[in-house]
Amino acid sequence: MTKRINYLKLMKFYFSLALYFFCTVSGFSQEGMKITPIDRTGHLFIYWGWNWDAYSTSNITFKGDQYNFTLDHVAALQKPKAFSLENYFNPSVATIPQYNFRIGYFFNPHYAITIGTDHMKYVVTNDQVVSISGMIDNSGTAYDGTYEDDKIKITEDFLQFEHTDGLNYVNSDIRRFDQLFDLNAVKVNLVTGLGAGVLIPKTNTTLLSMDRYDEFHLSGFGVNGMVGINVSFFKHFFFQSEFKTGYINMPDIRTTASESDKASQDFMFYQLNFVFGATLFLKHEKASEKKPKE
Repeated sequence: MTKRINYLKLMKFYFSLALYFFCTVSGFSQEGMKITPIDRTGHLFIYWGWNWDAYSTSNITFKGDQYNFTLDHVAALQKPKAFSLENYFNPSVATIPQYNFRIGYFFNPHYAITIGTDHMKYVVTNDQVVSISGMIDNSGTAYDGTYEDDKIKITEDFLQFEHTDGLNYVNSDIRRFDQLFDLNAVKVNLVTGLGAGVLIPKTNTTLLSMDRYDEFHLSGFGVNGMVGINVSFFKHFFFQSEFKTGYINMPDIRTTASESDKASQDFMFYQLNFVFGATLFLKHEKASEKKPKE
């Protein structure tokens, strides 16, 4: 729980810093700071990087032939890979850490349409005590019974529930780029965006000592917003830090090999992302200076 709260504080700090940075630079611009705008139309970019995540609590409902119950306010954490050059920069294991991959195309000087994947990992915390309502029948376990807002401990013999390969958010968004500083070879941009997509998690579940299930499945949808700082250098390369938050709703999560066994949940997610990438000029770059104010 402590780690989750710390990540939320870090993300809120990042968002506040980006907002302050934007307002400050906007104030300088109004006072006559000269910025050379870039016509990005026709530019294509691609990036790769990593995310650190936090999640709100969620109510998870499990339905099957022998059970129908809901667990309230279930907490979950991310599962980042320990940082090392081998874990994060070896191409053969590139998809194992929590990663972000995205391609974007500028259809006008400021706006780009993008598509990509946010590969997050979501793990329900073991040994937490939550409320349970509903029924479990003929499971052959000690958990058979009828529940009405009773307390239960999420132990390994009762439930293991995680989207660890992963909580795959395949999404598209519209992003706006505004140049803040032009330092010749280095340019600093503010990036904002709104998007939506689908969730294709590979959910690793063991429920009531049934056989473990671990397969990809189209489970729901999400919407999101983001704000970031982009630093480009030598025209073709950039790195970018982002704060991204959104809402995920998954009404159709597979939990066992039987199609009648399903779970559903919805929650908020929070990402802090660090990515690096390259830009390909599909048409010649045009730069024009704004006329100075009289």
